[in-house]
Amino acid sequence: MQLLRAARWLLLALLFSAIPASSHAQIVISVGFAPPVLPVYEQPICPRPNLMWVPGYWAYSNGDGDYYWVPGTWVPAPYQGALWTPHYWGWSGGRYIFHEGYWGRHVGYYGGVNYGFGYMGIGFAGGEWRGNSFAYNTAVVHVNETIIHTTYIDRTVVERNTIVNTNHVAYNGGPGGIQHAAAPQELVAANEKHTAPTTFQTQHMAAAKADKTSFAKANGGHPQNAAVARPLGVAKSVAPAGAKTAPRAELKTAPKAEPRATPKAEPRTAPKAEPRATPRAEPRSEPKPEARTAPKAEPRATPRTEPRTESRPAPATHAAPAPHAAPAHHAEPKEESRPK
Repeated sequence: MQLLRAARWLLLALLFSAIPASSHAQIVISVGFAPPVLPVYEQPICPRPNLMWVPGYWAYSNGDGDYYWVPGTWVPAPYQGALWTPHYWGWSGGRYIFHEGYWGRHVGYYGGVNYGFGYMGIGFAGGEWRGNSFAYNTAVVHVNETIIHTTYIDRTVVERNTIVNTNHVAYNGGPGGIQHAAAPQELVAANEKHTAPTTFQTQHMAAAKADKTSFAKANGGHPQNAAVARPLGVAKSVAPAGAKTAPRAELKTAPKAEPRATPKAEPRTAPKAEPRATPRAEPRSEPKPEARTAPKAEPRATPRTEPRTESRPAPATHAAPAPHAAPAHHAEPKEESRPK
């Protein structure tokens, strides 16, 4: 039994050494049970040009003995003209073997697994390089077209390269797996020089492994974070001979946006609000009611009521003695003096 197991591992080692699929070393991961089905999720909108979509996939942790989901994300191309070939699981010798993805001039074989968003099972239908810019096929990918102007719509290439996968199977071959052999163009891409995943991609994978909710035992094969909206950082990768490095416009725009936003927001709001509120509230509220109401109420009420009521009845009483009846009776003594 041990000899049979040793022969199986030797066969796997020879198989991987004979495949010229990449110029970088690969770690062989062999699992005895199949990965869960692929989750269905929405693709985040591509926020800026020359970002490549790396679909989510199931990875495996030997220490935990379980599969964990690595979310899909937008990744800057490591060099101009680079395309991503996704990871995939294949069936060989009664076990499931993990095949690591890579960067290259063409998209190679990834087991016919339909990851969606351009990776429909054969090649890549999500876009193409046109000079220094990557043009996105908005028939299958979501981009911010107010910022990204290199877009087109081609549904024919999508239909031509789609492998129907209604069960969302995540592996090739074996019982219930996708039965798709490598196409001629995929074999050509396998013989090209490739570049390993960037450091940010490996860090992204390590972060998913550290999150225990990403394991299938915890989420039942339905991860909550199936995709990440924020793009990964830019990593410097060695491009194959004759390839140009990716445009560095992305590196210049990102740092300029952060320092301008921080100083403008803080000095305009904090210092202006405090000095204006304090002096205006105290001097205007206290002196106004004492100076204006107290002196004006007392002098106006007292003089207007007293002099007007006493002066009006006075001329009415002096009008009675005006005819003077006394001088009318003094005429009688003059009549008594007549009998002289």
